[in-house]
Amino acid sequence: MSARTHRTRMLGAAAITVATLTLAACNNGEGVRDEGASAGSTSTSSPTADGGTSTGAGQARPADSASKGSASKGRTGGAAGSSGTTGSSGSSGTTGSSGSNDSASVHTACSSTSTRMTATVVSRPLNHLLLTVTNTGSKNCDLTDYPAVQFDEAQSVPPAFEDSKPQAVVTLAPGESGYASVRLAAADGSGSNGFTAKSLTVYVGKGASAAHPSLPAKGVYVDDSIGVSYWQSTMADALTW
Repeated sequence: MSARTHRTRMLGAAAITVATLTLAACNNGEGVRDEGASAGSTSTSSPTADGGTSTGAGQARPADSASKGSASKGRTGGAAGSSGTTGSSGSSGTTGSSGSNDSASVHTACSSTSTRMTATVVSRPLNHLLLTVTNTGSKNCDLTDYPAVQFDEAQSVPPAFEDSKPQAVVTLAPGESGYASVRLAAADGSGSNGFTAKSLTVYVGKGASAAHPSLPAKGVYVDDSIGVSYWQSTMADALTW
């Protein structure tokens, strides 16, 4: 055996002896001890997203079924409560909005108590009187049909020109005016039973109270060709008849 081979064996034996002594020193309680596979299989539990706990190597342990059911009900109730379906409907204020617009949405028949009326003699058409009704109330009112006019102590009211009937009822918002014309006498003088009237009574709508607009001091001449237009929304439409 050569000297080189002998030295190699001696160095290997020395290394094994040193490793053995080092391991023995660790096992005396001063070093780290290998607990084996059982140490890895035991760990502290931690909560998981689904309400269970994590044990061992990542396996989830379901939470108590009763607790889980209660939590589920709680979450469901909370979602329903937060949706606020009833509250949202109430907050929309549909009924409140309708109520706040009563003055604009509620219609009543115009009457002498909620309107102001004037009677004006116009130059064109000839022998015509223009009736103007202004809504002085706080709500919309409707001018229905045509005015029933009575000069002095006449026992009957003049007929309406049926062709003047509008397609829709004339509605007056507060402050707005409606119009009707009265043909007092025939322009060509063909009328009969004429007289000069000094007073005028006008009934606005069916069953309404009477208005008494003033006439010129000298009065107006009226004959049996008298007629009235239906209520119109514009002065021009009223004076067409």
